[in-house]
Amino acid sequence: MISLAARTSPVSLLLSSTEFKKPKPDKARLLAYDLISQVNREGAYANLRLPDLLKASQLEQRDKALATELSYGTLRMQGRYDYFIALKIDRPIEELDPKILDLLRLGIHQIEYMRIPDHAAVSATVEVARFVAGESKASYVNAILRAITRDETTFNAIDTDAKLTDIQKLAVKHSHPEWIVKAFYDQLKDWAAVEELLIIDNQPAAPHLVAWPGKSTVSDLAKTGGTPLPLSSFALLSDHLPTEYPEIMSRQAGVQDVGSQVVAETFFNTKDLNRVGPMSWLDLCAGPGGKAALLYNLVETELPEDSFLANEPAEHRAELVARVVPSTLVVSHDGRDVASFGKSFDRILVDAPCTGLGALRRRPEARWRRTPADLKNLVTLQRELLDSAYELINPGGVIGYATCSPHLAETVGQVLDFTYRHKDMKVIPVAEFEHLPTGGEKSDGTLQLWTHLTGSDSMFLALLQKQG
Repeated sequence: MISLAARTSPVSLLLSSTEFKKPKPDKARLLAYDLISQVNREGAYANLRLPDLLKASQLEQRDKALATELSYGTLRMQGRYDYFIALKIDRPIEELDPKILDLLRLGIHQIEYMRIPDHAAVSATVEVARFVAGESKASYVNAILRAITRDETTFNAIDTDAKLTDIQKLAVKHSHPEWIVKAFYDQLKDWAAVEELLIIDNQPAAPHLVAWPGKSTVSDLAKTGGTPLPLSSFALLSDHLPTEYPEIMSRQAGVQDVGSQVVAETFFNTKDLNRVGPMSWLDLCAGPGGKAALLYNLVETELPEDSFLANEPAEHRAELVARVVPSTLVVSHDGRDVASFGKSFDRILVDAPCTGLGALRRRPEARWRRTPADLKNLVTLQRELLDSAYELINPGGVIGYATCSPHLAETVGQVLDFTYRHKDMKVIPVAEFEHLPTGGEKSDGTLQLWTHLTGSDSMFLALLQKQG
C-alpha cells in the first residue's frame, strides 16, 4: 500500500504544478506571436493585419505599443536571430518546427533588444509557447533560450565568425538579405553609408502625415501635435497616433511618407511646362492611393479646369484609391493596355510596382518576401508600363517615373533603357521643380532619396518630357 506521504512527495507536487498548470500567456506577447505566425506562415502583411488584431484585442494602449514593438521588431530582425538560433540547436534550422522557430525569434528579440530581464523574457515566451505549441515544445523553447542567455559570447559571435565574408557579416548583423546589401552598395559606393542605412531600416518610424491641399494645412495638424517636415509643403512628423488627428478621421488629411509627398509635389510642379490650356493628368498605377490623393487635391485646388484620372488594375487596391479620390475619377485598366484609356494625357505619373527596398523600415517582412527573381519580373513590368505611358503622353507632355526602391535596375537603369529606345524622350532636371532641395539630386537630372540622409523612404523620381 502506498503511503499518503509518498503520494504527496515534493517531487510529485512539482510535477503536478508544472505539467498541469494552465498556461497564462501575456496577451500582448500572444498577439505578437499571432501576427508573426500569420506573416511568416500565411503570407499576411504586418501593416494590414496588425490594426485588425489590435482592434479586436481590447488591450490597453501601453500593451498595444508593446505588441507592436514585439511583432515588428521580431519580423525585422529575424535574420539575425536565426543565426543565433542555429548556434544552439542540434539540427539545421530549416528542420525546426515553424512554431518553435517563431517563438525563439520572439524570445530573442526581448532578450537582446528590449529592456526586459533575461529571466522575464524567457519565462514570458515559454508561457506563450505552452499555450500555442504544448508542453514538450515549450520545454525545448525554454532550453534554447536559456542556453542563449547563459552564453555571454552569443551576441558577439557574428563579428568573430571566420566562415562569414564581410558582406555576410553586415547582412546577418543587420538582418538584411545579402542581395539587398549588395544592391545598396551598388548605389552608395560606401560601406559605412550602407551600414548606416541598414541600421536605420531596423528602427521604428513615426508616421508622416500629409495635409491635403484645400482640405487642411500642416498648421491644422500641428494643433494636435507633431513637427513640420520641410521637404514637402504638406508634411508633418506625427507624435500622436494617426487616429488622434481630427483631420485624419474626417479624411481631410492622410498618412504618407514625406518621400512620396516629394515625388507627387515635384511632379505637380511641372504644371506650367509647355502649358497652353487645360491639361489632363493620369496616375497610371494609383493604388493604394497616397500619391493619387495628393496629386488630385493639388489639381482640384490649383488647376480646377484640368482633368484628373486615377487608374488601378487590382480591384481591392482600386477600392482603397476610391476612398481618397472621387470614385468617378477611378478606373481599373491594365496599365499596359493603351486602347482601354480611350484618350491621351499631358501628365502621366508612373509610380511603378517595385521591390520596395526603399521602405523596409515601414514594412518589416518585405525584406524576406522579395527575391532577385521578383526583381527580374518587376523590371519587365516597369518597362512595359513606361512604354504604355509613352504611347499615352501628348507631345510636350511629362512622364513622372517613380519607384520606392533605390535598386539600379529599377531606377537609373530603367531611365537609360527608356530614353535609348525612345529618342524623343528627354530627362528634365528634377531640381527645377522641387519645393526645396533634398540633397538627393543626381547629375543625370533624376532624384534618389535615402532614408539615412533625409528621414524619408528611399524614393526615386525621373521626369521625362516628350519632345515635339
